[in-house]
Amino acid sequence: MTTHADLRVPTRFGADREWSERAARPLRLVAGPGANPTGEELAALGAGLIRRDELAAELVRAVRPNELHRALAAGPDGDVPEPLRAFYDAVGRRPSWVDDTLLARGAEACRTFGMDAGLVLAYGSLLGGYRTAAALEPLVRTGRLAGGETLRRIQETSIWWRAVTAPGGLEPGAGGYRLSLHVRIMHALVNARLEADPAWDWELRGVPVNQYDQASTLGVFSTSFLLHLRLLGVRVSRADAHAVMHLWSYIGWLMGVDEDWLPHTERRGRRLLYHFLSHDPPPDGNSVALARALIDMTDDVTTGWRRRYERERALSVSCWLLGRAALRDLGLPYRPPWYGLARIGANLLVSQGLGRLPGGRARLLARSERQARAQFRRWGATLPPG
Repeated sequence: MTTHADLRVPTRFGADREWSERAARPLRLVAGPGANPTGEELAALGAGLIRRDELAAELVRAVRPNELHRALAAGPDGDVPEPLRAFYDAVGRRPSWVDDTLLARGAEACRTFGMDAGLVLAYGSLLGGYRTAAALEPLVRTGRLAGGETLRRIQETSIWWRAVTAPGGLEPGAGGYRLSLHVRIMHALVNARLEADPAWDWELRGVPVNQYDQASTLGVFSTSFLLHLRLLGVRVSRADAHAVMHLWSYIGWLMGVDEDWLPHTERRGRRLLYHFLSHDPPPDGNSVALARALIDMTDDVTTGWRRRYERERALSVSCWLLGRAALRDLGLPYRPPWYGLARIGANLLVSQGLGRLPGGRARLLARSERQARAQFRRWGATLPPG
């Protein structure tokens, strides 16, 4: 196995500073004073590309994949191999900063955002992440989020997102907790397989699933998520934003992100995300292919006017959230932002209006549940309870 001592900072790091600084400029504007990384932080960024989640890596080295899959299905309370029991024990020792009250508020806040949360995660966070070639090669190598797999993977991610934001979903043994650990171990298995692949380009990419990319991905589920919600006119109170960042910091910890790169607050999250994007490589062929697959993901489950509407809606809201330059980078056509503007109009009435009234939060939660079930029906799937 390749070790840290064998590796140098991959050449993808800061490969095109002119492009990355231009792409990161909006984040620079909201990151606050002192946003530029220090020399120590720059060194840590480069080192993050050659560091893996060692706790999960140790587990997959100790247990054969077939046995590990069976043990994961049995759950934390089942009869599991000793290395997996040690893994469960390690993640069961929660950091002292975890606050159950904030976790509950952050999860509830995420649920109140309704369909706007789904739009932001797909066409702001995920599509925005495709703009850089940083973390895409493992997705393409494993067939994740490509071609006909796209809609299925979006459904799976939606189910996981609902599980971690369900009431009590992150309690030990609960659905969100178990799914998050499962995803963490799956990442480690993918890492082990790609690290053993002679075709993997270590000099260019470093560790396949590395700490840098894991922390950056956490940023799009937390920091970028909140920024894009506000662009759709969604009301995000200061208390809710703080709780959402706390929630995703704990989820990131559960999934193996180093403590040093957990965002905790919006300001810190914006600064970290700026550091990542301003040193990411520009888009490549994977970026274009994955972006097109995401825009076209409902083509197989829609027909006629609905198919065209879904694609035009996706392009329109993507333009609003990411801007014309991002879509150009992704090889996607520009569309006027009619759908983003429509969401702002709707949210002035619902999120900014109804949400402030007595009982408004409960109504937003009930509305969100209806929207989630309707979305899964349009996908030709059934949303599980939770």
